[in-house]
Amino acid sequence: MTNPAPKTPEALFEFFDNLGISHKTTSHEPVFTVAESQSLRDLIPGGHTKNLFVKDKKDQYFVLTVEENAVVDLKTVHKVIGAASKVSFGKPEKMLEYLGVVPGSVTVFGAINDTGNAVTFVLDEALMENELINGHPLSNDATTTLTSKDVLRFLEATGHTPLVLKVSE
Repeated sequence: MTNPAPKTPEALFEFFDNLGISHKTTSHEPVFTVAESQSLRDLIPGGHTKNLFVKDKKDQYFVLTVEENAVVDLKTVHKVIGAASKVSFGKPEKMLEYLGVVPGSVTVFGAINDTGNAVTFVLDEALMENELINGHPLSNDATTTLTSKDVLRFLEATGHTPLVLKVSE
């Protein structure tokens, strides 16, 4: 059995449209790190995200979505998110298999590709205080803006029950 091809950004936008979710996408040069994306802050309002694709020793996978400058203690975050052990970064092959993205493009919107619910999505409480949340639309050459409420609606619509927890220090 082969996995279906990952969804495209266009399919993601259509998914939003079908849910009645308002979204705005800004195209830009590819960015691979938070530092590289700093120049976009004045152009795109709202909370900007950093996403960590991690796993525990039982191969439970998580996407931790936090504000771009937030600090996450990888030695203790497992206690907060309910992981079976300390977490480590997931392999790029699993990132592609589950989320349909490559390193540098990890995003909460990857939930659209996780049809088997292999990944738990964790949203940081501090990030969710923003009215607007920004993330890559499955590629790192654009940024898509949704309201924080619509991020939750999107995740629910993909079959994921997001955890909103204090994961940043």
